[in-house]
Amino acid sequence: MTKLQPVRGTRDLLGAELLRHRKIQRIANETTALYGYAPIETPIFEYTSVFTKPLGETSDIVGKEMYTFEDRGGESITLRPEGTAPVVRAIMSEGLTQTLPQRRILQGPMFRYERPQKGRYRQLHQISIECIGISTYHADVEVIAMADHILRDIGLKNVVLHLNTLGDLGSRLSYRNALVTYFEQHQDKLSEDSLARLQKNPLRILDSKDQHDKQVCANAPKLIDHLNASSADFFNNVCKALKELGIKYQLDDTLVRGLDYYCHTVFEFKTADLGAQDTVLGGGRYDGLMEQMGGPAMPAVGWACGLDRLSLLSTHLDVAPPNPIACIMPFGEAEELPAILLAQKLRAAEVYVELLLQGNFGKRLKAASKKDARYAIIIGETEVKAGTYMVKDLRAEEGSLHKEQSLTLEGVVGLLGV
Repeated sequence: MTKLQPVRGTRDLLGAELLRHRKIQRIANETTALYGYAPIETPIFEYTSVFTKPLGETSDIVGKEMYTFEDRGGESITLRPEGTAPVVRAIMSEGLTQTLPQRRILQGPMFRYERPQKGRYRQLHQISIECIGISTYHADVEVIAMADHILRDIGLKNVVLHLNTLGDLGSRLSYRNALVTYFEQHQDKLSEDSLARLQKNPLRILDSKDQHDKQVCANAPKLIDHLNASSADFFNNVCKALKELGIKYQLDDTLVRGLDYYCHTVFEFKTADLGAQDTVLGGGRYDGLMEQMGGPAMPAVGWACGLDRLSLLSTHLDVAPPNPIACIMPFGEAEELPAILLAQKLRAAEVYVELLLQGNFGKRLKAASKKDARYAIIIGETEVKAGTYMVKDLRAEEGSLHKEQSLTLEGVVGLLGV
């Protein structure tokens, strides 16, 4: 019989890594709450149309990575590959466009069919935040500052903010024309993917990882030279505010992000500690997304980060599981039920205890010490008759006055509850 294994690109989370995931999520929840972000959960699958149009046909997600299938009703369904489109869909579906701004945080699994590698899985775990309904640069600054806040709270140091602007629609049309003219002169050097993008979305060529494409892009026109006055002012205000906040950044004119819905500010926090997979957190403004999905025109900005990569960078976090305060050990079978009852009473008083029922008594005492429990609670025939418990302090020196003491239930709760 073939040994059962997780599906390629997926894994079981347990131990220290799972605890790191949960701690990072807790930090993100606590920090985003300071900025007024409320949690939201969306289904892990949606109608395929939720993703195809807003993400863009030229995006790698739509073209290569989505898990799409037809359900029994004949509907095309896609496992959630990213969080922004589902949140926007939910804001529309739940009638929340009349209650603005909407600040939301989504946490959960995403699914992408791509080559598994360090920090990248086919079932990945993300934190996604979305600020919907604010058109001014203040929202861009807020979400970047919040991302910086979270990364600092996690304790990441070797992380650099890369910043760029895509401008508004008018700026992008002007830039698009300049890019098409330039790339058409170098078609013989472009990759197959970039040739496919040349007419549909030439900005995506700037995001190519192909080495030949990178050489061509090095001399491509710069978007900043095609910004109209309002787009330039918007970006200058973002940069000025970040400087005032003391958030350092690098201008990166090749940064376009991988999805078609971005405009104005785009950004990524990058690190040199993960090799080629250097992006820790990324996002930007996406003012036209809701309108593309059939809703009202709505300004929005947000970002997403992968818990898998953050966990790789966060081995410094203290995620050691707590040790039991006490281990309860009955002498024999007759004392097992009283031991179970005592354990439940102590847990009801929010005291972490463990029952040790197997093995000889000496081995159980050693097991309690190995678990670094402070006390061993021993129940024998004498204790059952007297309604008391023998409490042994495993850290007290031999001969100490309180090394062993006989206590009532109230006494045990008082001692362990301190």
